[in-house]
Amino acid sequence: MDTEAPNPGKIGRPRGFDEDAALEAAMRVFWAKSYEGATMSDLTQAMGINRSSMYAAFGDKETLFRRAIERYRTGPMTYIREALALPTLPEVVTALLHGTVEFLGSSGNPCGCLSLQATLASGTDAEPARDAMIEWRKQGEAALKNRVQRARRDGDLDKKINPSDFAHYLSMLMSGLGIQAANGATKTELKRYGEMALRFLGY
Repeated sequence: MDTEAPNPGKIGRPRGFDEDAALEAAMRVFWAKSYEGATMSDLTQAMGINRSSMYAAFGDKETLFRRAIERYRTGPMTYIREALALPTLPEVVTALLHGTVEFLGSSGNPCGCLSLQATLASGTDAEPARDAMIEWRKQGEAALKNRVQRARRDGDLDKKINPSDFAHYLSMLMSGLGIQAANGATKTELKRYGEMALRFLGY
């Protein structure tokens, strides 16, 4: 575990590099290696900066991780927000599953989903990062639940179905696709799984 703390007397100025690109690189390191698996050397090498510049621009490793998961939400995960804005529940669910397949099947991304892999297994020192990831996932599920509840009010969801349960079920389907991707499933395979889920849902 990397426990080296920054030297206050050697804090560098975040000049001469693209902070946005550096944050993107850090996000991908955490995505590929997890919070604990990503060493400071991994991060600074990928970001193209030294440690003093990293501390000056982004804070410590935990703060950098929190910024990375926010970037993940507003970057690769934007398809979820776009799907939730669609007018009908069938359109929402279809867009969520198709979007998840496209996202997970992209050859330019690390395997699987950062939200599952980053802190699923972590020691005591990583608990703050794990808790941040849990809260991040809960916020996503809350947004999904709100959209399903709206569908219920609009008459777009069978009254026999509990909106909260349905939202968690959809989240489970998307997470399951992420696990299959991490296990090496191809985009073609993921697409078949997603289409099967849609057929079972009647969409």
